[in-house]
Amino acid sequence: MTTSSARTTVFDIDGTLCFDGQTIDSRIIAAIETCERAGHQLVFASARPVRDLLPVLDGAFPTATLIGGNGSLVSVDGQVRARAAFEAGDLGKLLVEADRFRAGYLADGPWDYAYTGPADHPILGRVDQGRLARRVDLADLPAVVKFLVVDATDMAALAEAGRVLGMTVNHHLDEAIIDFAPGTTNKWEALTSLGIDQYNAFGNDINDLDLLRNARHSVRVGAHPGLDDIARVTVTPDPSAVAAEISSLATATPAA
Repeated sequence: MTTSSARTTVFDIDGTLCFDGQTIDSRIIAAIETCERAGHQLVFASARPVRDLLPVLDGAFPTATLIGGNGSLVSVDGQVRARAAFEAGDLGKLLVEADRFRAGYLADGPWDYAYTGPADHPILGRVDQGRLARRVDLADLPAVVKFLVVDATDMAALAEAGRVLGMTVNHHLDEAIIDFAPGTTNKWEALTSLGIDQYNAFGNDINDLDLLRNARHSVRVGAHPGLDDIARVTVTPDPSAVAAEISSLATATPAA
């Protein structure tokens, strides 16, 4: 279990630190390094599975704790484990709904993945960039920790069907994708399961809402309306602005 303190800082990746789907600007990396030298414990918490976090970090911060799949996966000291997965019956019900709306999807296991969406969908540019996993049939995944719908005949109706089934559903209207997670799984729930309840947080999207709401110091990157009145600070989605806000934490005195 990790330790919990006001000098734990949690970072979302896409839209918060990474703006091209592949890399993190050197100014942001340098700012995070400054925080690490100041004694901050680092956590990266993403909708990406751990497999797809590693190429973006590109070897930086090897001792950081990683939370992937919006909380369904964790990696501590390099050991990846699934902490939440779809029950077989629940997954079967979701697949029935997916078939009803002729959905194409990306299903992640603890490491490998299955994909049935369009061959030219932009999501494929962010999947297994490091060529670390295998693309397999859904039935060959030992567990499904995340189910991402990339197209369907009625995305809104499919999202609502997932909610009725009791799943955590993030419908990203700007990207036209729906992210399904088992039960009430989210980044904040995964963080607390690791014993971390005092922390700073940076995020940009609706799947960061609980993470930001429960942080001691919370930073929204961009202007997602679902995070209005949630974050303490808002910065523009620009590497220099994000780096400056991160750097300010290195010299801040933790609240008592």
